[in-house]
Amino acid sequence: MFGKKFVPEEKPLETAAERDAAKEPQTSAVVSAPEKIVELATAAKPEKAEQYYALKKEIFSALIATIDVAALSSMDGEQARKEIGAIINDIVAAKKAGISMAEQNELLNDICNDILGYGPLEPLLARDDIADIMVNGANHVFIEVGGKVQETGIRFRDNEQLLNICQRIVSQVGRRVDESSPICDARLADGSRVNVIAPPLAIDGPSLTIRKFKKEKLKLDQLVRFGSISPEGAEILKIIGRVRCNVLISGGTGSGKTTLLNCLTGYIDPRERIITCEDAAELQLQQPHVVRLETRPPNIEGQGEITMRALVKNCLRMRPERIIVGEVRGPEAFDLLQAMNTGHDGSMGTLHANSPREAISRIEAMITMGGHSLPGKAIREMLVSSVDVIVQAARLRDGSRRITHITEVLGMEGDVVTTQDLFVYDILGEDEKGNLIGRHRSTGIGRPAFWDRARYYGEEARLAAALDAAEMKAAA
Repeated sequence: MFGKKFVPEEKPLETAAERDAAKEPQTSAVVSAPEKIVELATAAKPEKAEQYYALKKEIFSALIATIDVAALSSMDGEQARKEIGAIINDIVAAKKAGISMAEQNELLNDICNDILGYGPLEPLLARDDIADIMVNGANHVFIEVGGKVQETGIRFRDNEQLLNICQRIVSQVGRRVDESSPICDARLADGSRVNVIAPPLAIDGPSLTIRKFKKEKLKLDQLVRFGSISPEGAEILKIIGRVRCNVLISGGTGSGKTTLLNCLTGYIDPRERIITCEDAAELQLQQPHVVRLETRPPNIEGQGEITMRALVKNCLRMRPERIIVGEVRGPEAFDLLQAMNTGHDGSMGTLHANSPREAISRIEAMITMGGHSLPGKAIREMLVSSVDVIVQAARLRDGSRRITHITEVLGMEGDVVTTQDLFVYDILGEDEKGNLIGRHRSTGIGRPAFWDRARYYGEEARLAAALDAAEMKAAA
C-alpha cells in the first residue's frame, strides 16, 4: 500500500513491562478517552514518562521511514488510523518492545495524533471543560480549568514537533509562522483563538496559546446558574439587547467578554442584518442574516494588511443594521462610535478595561492614538452620544467570572462624562475553601435612561418588572 516494507532491526528496544498481549483481547486501534489520557500523562512518574517518550520516538522514527505520508492524505481518518495501526503492531512485535495492549493503544493514539492531527494537543482540545491551553516550549503544557491554571504531564517530542504543529494550525487559515514571521494569530476549525510566537523571539522554544471555543453556546440563563449575574440583571441585559442599545463590554483578559458578547447577540432580532469584525472569527451568532469579516496580517513582504479600522469603515458601505466588533483596541474606536451615532443602533464591541470609568478613558485614548486632532471634550461628547451601556466583566481571584457592573452612560457635566450604575456586584467575604462570596444588587434606579427606548420597542412592562424584582430583593 505504502510502497515500503518495515525491516526489523537486530537490537530490541528496552522493555518497560512484561508483554501481556496474551492476557488481553486483541483490539484494533482502540482509542482511550481524552480525559483518561490527560490523567495518565499528568500522573505519570518521571522515569516512566521518559521510557514512554523514548519508546514513542523510536517507533515514530521507524514508522516515518516505512510509510508514505503523502498517501495518507487521500484516506479518511479511520482508514488512515487502521493503516498506521497495522504497521505499528508490526514494528512493536519486531522490536519486541514488551508493552501491554493498553500501552500499545495509547501509543497508537499518540502517533496518529502526531501524523493526522495536533499531536499531544488532541486530548486537550477534545475536553470542553478546558478554557485555555498554554504551551511553553516542548516540555511544559498548562491548562486552565474552572478559572485555575494547572500544569499537565503532557509534552512534545521536541521543539521541532511543536513548531510543526503550530505551522499546521496556522496554515489552515492561510498564515505562516517561522523565523522570518515569528508571531501569528490564527484560529482552529472550531473557532478557537490561537496565538503562536516562535524562536528567535521565544527563547525557550515555540510558545502556543489556545483560547478554547466551547462546543455549547452559553446563554444568559446559564450564566445565571453559574452565578455570573442575577436573574434580574440577566433580564435587564436581555432587554438591552432587544431594544438596540449601543453596548460596550469591558473587562480584563480571560474575564469572559467574548462569551458575554455572544450571549447578548442572542437577543438580536433575526430579521436584522448584522456584520461582525474580528481579528480571529470566534463569535457564534445564530441569526440568518450575518456577514462575518476577519482582519488580515501583512504578508512576508509587509504588504496586504487589512486592519480592523478598514473593516469597520467598510461595514458602513454594506448596509448594516448592527455592527459587532470582536475587540476594540485601536483607532477603529472612532469609526465604531461614528457608526453607533449614525443610525446603526444596537452595535456592540468589547475592550480591555478594569472598570466602566476606565473603559471611557480607554476609548478616548484609542481615538487619540489614531491621530485624530480632536479636543478631549469633543471626543467625550461623541462617546456620550454613541454609547448607551457599559457592561463590566471580571475574573475574580478565586477563578470565578462575574458581571460586576451594568452602567449607563448619561451625559456630560462640564468636561466629565457622567454615568450611573444599574447593577453592581459586592464581594462579602470568602468561604473556608477560598471561594469568594458576593451578591449582585440593584442600585435602586427607578427609571434607567433607556426607558423611552424600551417603551418604543414594547419592552417597558418587562423592564419595570425586572427593576421592581431587583429592588425588592435588595430591600430584603
